[in-house]
Amino acid sequence: MRNHDADHTPVTVIGLGLMGQALAGAFLRDGYPTTVWNRTAAKAGQLVAQGARLADSVGDAITASPLVVVCVSDYEAVHEFLDPLGEDLDGRVLVNLTSGTSRAARETAEWAAQRGGTYLDGAIMATPPAVGADAVILYSGPRSAFDLHEPALRSLGAGTTYLGDDHGLSSLYDVASLSLMWNILNGFLQGAALLGAAGVDATTFAPIASKGIETVNGWLSAYAQQIDDGTYPAFDSTIDTHLAAMRHLIHESESLGVNAELPKFFKALTDQAVADGHGGNGYAAMIEQFRKPSGGRP
Repeated sequence: MRNHDADHTPVTVIGLGLMGQALAGAFLRDGYPTTVWNRTAAKAGQLVAQGARLADSVGDAITASPLVVVCVSDYEAVHEFLDPLGEDLDGRVLVNLTSGTSRAARETAEWAAQRGGTYLDGAIMATPPAVGADAVILYSGPRSAFDLHEPALRSLGAGTTYLGDDHGLSSLYDVASLSLMWNILNGFLQGAALLGAAGVDATTFAPIASKGIETVNGWLSAYAQQIDDGTYPAFDSTIDTHLAAMRHLIHESESLGVNAELPKFFKALTDQAVADGHGGNGYAAMIEQFRKPSGGRP
């Protein structure tokens, strides 16, 4: 994926960790005049050799380009670098690819607007080697700002996706995907520990686990529709049936000396769903438990 026919708007990249270097490298490969800045200037050496301009200061970096991409350790670092700059953001689009929360994204959008800048929040759903290739990168904020710089942003990944005007959406999608990842990985690790107690290697379990993940993946669209509709028909099995299987998992884990805290947590949520009258519903009704604040606080 290359944008050689695009209008090559100058771009600045602030932050040259592994991800920041990958971002700047992708812009350079697509022919975008690229200015870079990092607190440790030595990290810019390879990029300068590829044609990047190293700014003398973060203020110089900001004023060098109408499109400014920031990727640093956290939002505190974003504000540490940019807060002292006054009106240098005026008329520029700031794209923040730093991981953070939806609240921080919305607050930073207000901060940028007060300084005359337009803000897009983003989330990189990939590792540095995927940047410039098949990386999925999510953006949220004003559509007009995304459309203006979409050609340049598409240099960063074929999975460039605009989510909507709400600046917090990128962060929310990011953490929602992390939740999915950790739940899948923890489930696999729990299963590997159980089978390991019987002398089964994790590599032997992995192909069977992959098939199970594929099966669950096939359920997602129907579950999503049930969640959106607010109705939870039991097409396959009821929550009561799932609860019985959870008891088996807990008993098996404890009898084999394997940590049972994760299945016990599942069961505690499911017990509450049954108490709320969802025992005869399909498993998608568990969404009602996840919608509650922790500890059931109102």
